[in-house]
Amino acid sequence: MKKCIFFDRDGIVNQSPGPGYVERWEDFHILPEFVDILRIVTELGYAAVIITNQRGVARGIMTLATLEDIHQRLRATLKEQHGLELLDIFTCTHAREADCDCRKPKPGMLFEAARKHSLDLKNSWMIGDSPKDAEAGRAAGCHTILVNPSVTPELADLTFDSMAELRQDLRKILLNSEARIQNPE
Repeated sequence: MKKCIFFDRDGIVNQSPGPGYVERWEDFHILPEFVDILRIVTELGYAAVIITNQRGVARGIMTLATLEDIHQRLRATLKEQHGLELLDIFTCTHAREADCDCRKPKPGMLFEAARKHSLDLKNSWMIGDSPKDAEAGRAAGCHTILVNPSVTPELADLTFDSMAELRQDLRKILLNSEARIQNPE
């Protein structure tokens, strides 16, 4: 089984659109810190998967085809410009009221990714910027990191004020995690 880093999308992979939605590729701005973090993750042998709620589709703000185009372009940009790859991207396009199993904070997308790709959830991490990201990660049995200066530290295993701060410490965190897995106390 493979270990994985699960990433929330808006605010972690790309610049957050604020309260709205990224409705077209031209408004999707990949964070340079994410590229650096993805490189670290890849170098350390982790798979990388994006787990994202995108209810803008259910609300009719964007089409599923547009969302898929944005994700295809993201993958192409990462590969062509940076030599990096994502294992997969999972999206929940349901409305909040749908009460589906995939919408974070429920862990359905993480479980689906684990089944599809033989991922080891207990040795994986969920990185997000919202308490619902940490809640989904914990419910799936993952370690959790929140990148948000306004959240309380108890919401996740680790918290950071910025992606730049996470980028500085991630290699050490993952290597220490590996050491604990290989040499349990």
